[in-house]
Amino acid sequence: MDPLLLAAIVGIATTVVLFSGIPVGIGLLLVSLGFIIVFDGTGSLPLLPEILFGKLESFEVLAIPMFILMGAVVASSRAGGDLYSVLDRWLTRVPGGLVISNLGACAIFSALSGSSPATCAAIGKMGIPAMRERGFPDTVAAGSIAAGGTLGILIPPSVTMIVYGISTETSIGRLFLAGLLPGLMLTALFMAWSLYSTWRQGNAQGALSAVKYSWKEKFEILPRVLPFLVIIGAVLFALYGGVATPSETAGVGALFCLITAMIVYRMWKPGQLWHVMRDTTKESVMILLIIGAAGLFSYMLSSLFITQSIAQWISMLDVNRWVLMGFINLFLLISGFFLPPVAVILMSAPILLPVIINAGFDPYWFAVILTINMEIGLITPPVGLNLYVINGIAPDIRLQSILKGAFPYVLCMIAAIIILCFIPEIATWLPETVIGGR
Repeated sequence: MDPLLLAAIVGIATTVVLFSGIPVGIGLLLVSLGFIIVFDGTGSLPLLPEILFGKLESFEVLAIPMFILMGAVVASSRAGGDLYSVLDRWLTRVPGGLVISNLGACAIFSALSGSSPATCAAIGKMGIPAMRERGFPDTVAAGSIAAGGTLGILIPPSVTMIVYGISTETSIGRLFLAGLLPGLMLTALFMAWSLYSTWRQGNAQGALSAVKYSWKEKFEILPRVLPFLVIIGAVLFALYGGVATPSETAGVGALFCLITAMIVYRMWKPGQLWHVMRDTTKESVMILLIIGAAGLFSYMLSSLFITQSIAQWISMLDVNRWVLMGFINLFLLISGFFLPPVAVILMSAPILLPVIINAGFDPYWFAVILTINMEIGLITPPVGLNLYVINGIAPDIRLQSILKGAFPYVLCMIAAIIILCFIPEIATWLPETVIGGR
């Protein structure tokens, strides 16, 4: 059978299986096993466990549960609420300051947790009721938090970037550096839109005069938040300064976050610690299962010459490289509508990376472009995980209102992609400056 025709059959079968509602990892395993047995017979089955667990042997994989543990500790404590309160108290005199506080809290919490749903849940529980009390429309209150939560997969340390690094065998430290400035740029775009939206809807004066805090109230909460900010700085310094590997850094960061939460927030009870470990284990196992299953899926594609044929077909297209990038962005955008970021990266990145490099694009710049596309998928239906997280926090806000409020931030993300295409140095300058040539 022609490999490209076989690729289409595999794509349709994978789509049908994943749309059935089955967990992504299990779905990839079933599709991989089915096509291997049909086309290669049962002779290769003894190799499959080795391939499956071989993807999980890398020491770098250890960074995933460690960063997830770091985020779970922060999400389970009152750190998110305190972080939100700090920004609210210091920015209360800024027009639209409450929305800016929410987005700033999302950005900082993202750096602590690396998880978009966790960021949405932690900041949304505090931010949405506060904004609604001060007269902000439901669309602004819910949409800003849903969009701000997406920063969790771009601002380092990012679990999504770790998965990209593992699947493409690229430097995780360089990926983190590549995502830092674009993450800050995207945060600035979100804030700029929020200021304009607040001013346009006439909410600036109401938000400005709603609450006044004394200097004592502004400073008294800082000691509870500063230790976590110090941990972020220490983790990034150790990672980018070459002091430790990403896995070592993640382990130390998770340990210090746990100790800090136990000291600052009195998280001594076994039930509290069990809750943290349970959430960490559930999310880690889910991601690791997808990584192992995606390794098997990649083996199936390679053994049937599907990967090589697709890469060759794309490379033979007589089109401008930016037209090619446009089609790749469209593919990633549509994929992100239906699949979680980890699944899209593990299935598509190994195929697309040779094409990207052959077209003259930087692989670390492309990682940022891919991640922003995945961010768009988090706040767009039909999956739109962040939309449902927000709806769970504030069930009286209609899903349509959340989507309406989040849509302008989708345009901000598209603008960020366009800016990065014109100025790729936003993503490439920091890695080249700190680490050097590739």
